[in-house]
Amino acid sequence: MIDTKTLTQLGAHVETPQSPEEAVLETVPFSRGDGPPAIVRFTCPEFTSLCPVTGQPDFAHIVIDYAPDAALVESKSLKLFMTSFRNHGAFHEDCTVMIGRRIVAATKPLWLRIGGYWYPRGGIPIDVFWQTGAPPEGAWLPDTGVAPYRGRG
Repeated sequence: MIDTKTLTQLGAHVETPQSPEEAVLETVPFSRGDGPPAIVRFTCPEFTSLCPVTGQPDFAHIVIDYAPDAALVESKSLKLFMTSFRNHGAFHEDCTVMIGRRIVAATKPLWLRIGGYWYPRGGIPIDVFWQTGAPPEGAWLPDTGVAPYRGRG
């Protein structure tokens, strides 16, 4: 069984962080084993942040795929981190890349890619993609499952 004594959020009442900078991404150990690396996917179809100019809410469907090495991101801490963007004003590109970089910093994965499929602002949907490099040899990478914009939903 995994030792969870170092986790501060799992199993505890935790207030939503007021900003992504305040949010803590926690990790748990992962034993990769032999063979091709596993790909872990997190999907956040109701992501929200704020426009840094108008303060109006922006909405996105975020898909994160990563190949963990020795650590997994703990999912409750990830949910709290993602929710902290509701009070955060930043452009779509900045939000998407910030999420990817924070997960990389916390978990040091073999590989990570993130797709931010943003709903239209001013009639133009903005899709943002970022990854750490080439996918690992032998890894199965499924399609993100998010259709090009035609009233996403």
